[in-house]
Amino acid sequence: MATRQLIESPSRKLKSALSSEVQIYVGGVPFTLDRELLAAKSAKLAVLLKEHPREDLSHFLKDASTDPETFELVARFCHGYEINLSTENVIHVACLAHYLGMTDSHSTNNLLSKAVDFFEHQIIPSWSKSIRALKAAEKILQQAVDLGLVGACVESVITKALEHPQLLGEPMKNLTCNDDGEDSETAIRPNVRRKLFAIDWKSEDLTMLSLRLYEPIISAMIQRNVPAEYVSAAVCQYAKKWVLSGMKEGDDGPIYKTNIQREIIEAVERMLPNKRGLQPCSLLFDMLRSAIALDASTDCRNGFEVRIGKELDQATVKDLLIPSQGYSKEEQYDTECVRRILKNFYRNYTGRDGHKLVIVAELIDNFLIEIASDRDLKMGTFISIAELSIAVSEGIQKSSDGIYRAIDIYFDTHRYLTESEREEICNLLDCNKMSPEACEHAAQNERLPLRVVVQVLFVVQLQMRETMPKEVQGSDNRLLLLKDVEEEEAATRASNNEEEARAEIEKMGSKVLELERECLMMRREIQNGSCRKVKHGKGNMWKEMKRKFGCITSINDCNCHAKKKKVHPR
Repeated sequence: MATRQLIESPSRKLKSALSSEVQIYVGGVPFTLDRELLAAKSAKLAVLLKEHPREDLSHFLKDASTDPETFELVARFCHGYEINLSTENVIHVACLAHYLGMTDSHSTNNLLSKAVDFFEHQIIPSWSKSIRALKAAEKILQQAVDLGLVGACVESVITKALEHPQLLGEPMKNLTCNDDGEDSETAIRPNVRRKLFAIDWKSEDLTMLSLRLYEPIISAMIQRNVPAEYVSAAVCQYAKKWVLSGMKEGDDGPIYKTNIQREIIEAVERMLPNKRGLQPCSLLFDMLRSAIALDASTDCRNGFEVRIGKELDQATVKDLLIPSQGYSKEEQYDTECVRRILKNFYRNYTGRDGHKLVIVAELIDNFLIEIASDRDLKMGTFISIAELSIAVSEGIQKSSDGIYRAIDIYFDTHRYLTESEREEICNLLDCNKMSPEACEHAAQNERLPLRVVVQVLFVVQLQMRETMPKEVQGSDNRLLLLKDVEEEEAATRASNNEEEARAEIEKMGSKVLELERECLMMRREIQNGSCRKVKHGKGNMWKEMKRKFGCITSINDCNCHAKKKKVHPR
């Protein structure tokens, strides 16, 4: 770098008229300064100038980790100018002031005490400023650690996260896989108090820090029991920013970038809590793909596989389609990885019912259907995955339609299979668990071995034998039901007839009452001595009574007491 004479620059001209000057290079930039003013503030320079007055100090700061901007602030302070401390420069200034011995014991109101005072009152109380100060200190991390500034920032961040974990971000808890069965209404929700920190929280977050700062902070939070769901959210966000967002399929990238990403994904696996349900299953699969692509350690990949195994009932077929890595790539998808994940699920499954087993068995069936069209898929691999699916679904009600469909696709894609190989694959098929539609298709499937077709036809015949008695019994039940209906209708008709008879009786009763009233009136007339009236109206009275009782129907019947002439046959 070409040497620049900055003494003439207005921004860096510091009492150039003085005779006792010294030139110091910082980062290739020369600074011309006053010896006595520097010695008055710096104990280290004072001792050096006293012991070696004429020593060349141009490379005095070659061992100090500093930059021209920071040294200019220190030089301005030594020459009596006001300086502006900020979140980004205070740790740098404090470290350089400590290196130069700019303490109050050497000179009152010296730079180190001013920088530390600013740090304690302006940086430590703020979440965002603490993170920004840590970010700025990464270039001189060891000096900042030795001075205790990094530890103070880290403690500030952890304390605030313990009090308000929402500062780490929203939980990514998957509500559908809650082991305790809690309702979505009682699941984790953002704390209302987060609004108090909205401005500060949105400004900066921990993901801006490098791994050498981020991992110790998260590890300390875990040890001090910051809620796992918030730690998980922060770690997942870190993985998205530094690994997942920069990963492109088929893009190897620079070696140094690959190495950094490998270190990050391995650290992410170490930091992720092991509790089920804290991360979406699809995100865990993305991390596993990145770990495989970056050639991460075996422990790292195994860790992701175990976590996925606990969440496998939340996965999709697309999640399971992990591309094979390496130059050979004998098969399109990494089926061995899927087999390990499935074993982890089966090993860690503690459910009381078989609901999740059914879900995973159907998932593996669909995965098998998806990969069956891969021409490079080996028969042994196909059989091993199918056997795992069958093992998972053992003891639960599940049809074999998925296995049959996968076998059919595999036979169609791999037409070179021999009859014995087809027989071996078809041993996986339980024809008794196939639906009638699948049996009908299999009975006409020319790709199946003849033995399997015969077995399917036999199963169909058995199903028909079981179905026919049920249909006959159903017909008998319908006849009995019809008979019951007819009896109910007959009873209803009888009830109606009974009501009609009762109405008729009531009608006749009313007629009898009417006749009784008329008879009573007649007795009263007789008792009053109306004999003449009775004599003249005798025939009429009895005629009327007979008419009431329905004894006569015509006027010719009125003389019913007269004798009728006998007619003798001739």
